[in-house]
Amino acid sequence: MISGIGGIGSLPLKPEIGGTDAATDLFQGTKAPMAGGEIGGTFAEALSQAASKTVNTLQNAEQVSIQALKGDADTRQVVDAVMSAQQALQTTIAIRDKVVSAYLEISRMGI
Repeated sequence: MISGIGGIGSLPLKPEIGGTDAATDLFQGTKAPMAGGEIGGTFAEALSQAASKTVNTLQNAEQVSIQALKGDADTRQVVDAVMSAQQALQTTIAIRDKVVSAYLEISRMGI
């Protein structure tokens, strides 16, 4: 079974050399659009919500597939759930690739 992502907001962030924690300030001060179009929350909260939504989509696809094996769901429901899970996973992978690419670009910058 797929388990949820817990504690993503408590990821340890390394403080800046000068002693101030710019990474934490970046995540805490950034406002990101939330569900329903309202503005608020931090980048870490938005990322956590997106990860939770992806996990829920994958768990739903798994549950619908199990229901189909029991004979309680039809093929169309299974296909819809699996396609939603596939789209959510591809989106998550694309976001991960962009974050890794940005990290590598920043790490190559001269000081």
